[in-house]
Amino acid sequence: MGQSESLWERRVDAVLGVAASAILLAMMLLTFVDVVARYLFNFPLRGGFEVTELMLLVLIFAGLPLVSHADEHVTMDFIDRLLSPRGRLLVVRMAHALCAAVMLFLTWQVWIKAGRISGYGDTTDVLKIAVGPFVYFMALMILLTGLVHIYKVFLPGEARASQATT
Repeated sequence: MGQSESLWERRVDAVLGVAASAILLAMMLLTFVDVVARYLFNFPLRGGFEVTELMLLVLIFAGLPLVSHADEHVTMDFIDRLLSPRGRLLVVRMAHALCAAVMLFLTWQVWIKAGRISGYGDTTDVLKIAVGPFVYFMALMILLTGLVHIYKVFLPGEARASQATT
């Protein structure tokens, strides 16, 4: 996290980070209880796998904006050595713009899919948990990730370069 990071950025990071940590802890506890109940008492948790799948979905998509904001994506820097500092800034800006465009397109497509799923009333098999709200959550997190990339396109040059190349 850079010094130029604003209070709202730190708060959003904190909320998403705490949510992701809580979900990961809940997944671990659920898996532990399910395994113990299954192998010691021959009584697996009904719907435990479904709940784990849904929590994993939330965990992954809640983490996506965090990863984008912190520039923790896998990157290849073999081109960086060939470019001037100004060229590096341009490549980073273009990469964020491309990522933003892809994320906004995905948001649109996932939102359409969420509407269809909600319209059909799709639920999980065992616990009958509605799937639509989870797909809407996916779309919102993808949108937030796209907005993070748009924001990064317009960051001052030094801040953007230092985030992308550290």
